[in-house]
Amino acid sequence: MNVVAASGGQAVIAGRRRRRRRHAVSSIVLAALVLALFAVSLMVGNTFYPLEQVLAVIRGEQVAGASFTVGELRLPRAITAVLAGAAFGIAGITFQTMLRNPLASPDIIGITAGASAAAVLGIVAFSLSGAGVSLFALTGALLTALAIYLLSYKGGFSGVRLILIGIGVAAMLQAVISYQLSRAADWDIQSAMQWLTGSLNSASWERLPPLLAVCAIVIPLMLLRQRSLSVLRLGDDSAAALGVRVSATRLVLIIGAVALLAFATAAAGPIAFVAFMSGPIAARITGPGANLLVPSALVGALLVLGADLIGQFALDGRYPVGVITGILGAPYLIYLLIRTNRSGGSL
Repeated sequence: MNVVAASGGQAVIAGRRRRRRRHAVSSIVLAALVLALFAVSLMVGNTFYPLEQVLAVIRGEQVAGASFTVGELRLPRAITAVLAGAAFGIAGITFQTMLRNPLASPDIIGITAGASAAAVLGIVAFSLSGAGVSLFALTGALLTALAIYLLSYKGGFSGVRLILIGIGVAAMLQAVISYQLSRAADWDIQSAMQWLTGSLNSASWERLPPLLAVCAIVIPLMLLRQRSLSVLRLGDDSAAALGVRVSATRLVLIIGAVALLAFATAAAGPIAFVAFMSGPIAARITGPGANLLVPSALVGALLVLGADLIGQFALDGRYPVGVITGILGAPYLIYLLIRTNRSGGSL
């Protein structure tokens, strides 16, 4: 009996080591791919600059042509892509894990729609642009998340109820967006549609600090809570039995995820499906039982960087990054809905 128990314990330990090794290797590979795409995004364009010149610009040296093109145009765009992608990825996997449903992504349950509706209101009704639109988007995301949480809290927290209410709120907000666009002037429609698509064209050093600051503060706090997030996947009762303060932990995670989503949306617009796809892709890569915050952040950064490069250089014409991620994400959403229906699952 002792021999069987000992061999079983060794098998469990060996399994944990394999999972840790796979998680570490996967994260290193994803980080290397992000770094490679980041470098490519700085090198390619109407003018190609070799890596040596790019590194010289990053070091602060003056390089004819490259100092402006790389330092003022490409570098803030690439940094915004990485930070926004990472923020979307972490926000998405936080909601999906906490609510135990792959459809529980911020862009499915209405939070992104809240940011979009507020931004369109700022553009159409108040003729705002730049930082003003970003501030409206940030406020809209935060208020929408608060409204969804309060409406879904009825004597306790229900993930199913939150998802259903979020989908309903998203539908109403999309109607609000359509109404505002129907009464807007032509120039406002063009500006609003450019923002709604999700684009890095307006990325600049001036718009980067808010996103950089919230990522520097919130992401480490979220990483400190990743064990509690993983335990919440087991259900409220099991999490409480394992020592997790369920309500307080959930509230902190929601606030952190919404802050990341709101600032990323304010900086780059509602880039479609990045929050939705990052977590499931990371889970497939790292395997079961792994903490997915870091892999999801890396996958999100990869998706935004890769989609931006494809939209700029791989197709006839230039396309915003949100168009490319929308093309990638829509079939995955349909596949997930079909799979959920066939397996008898539900929201």
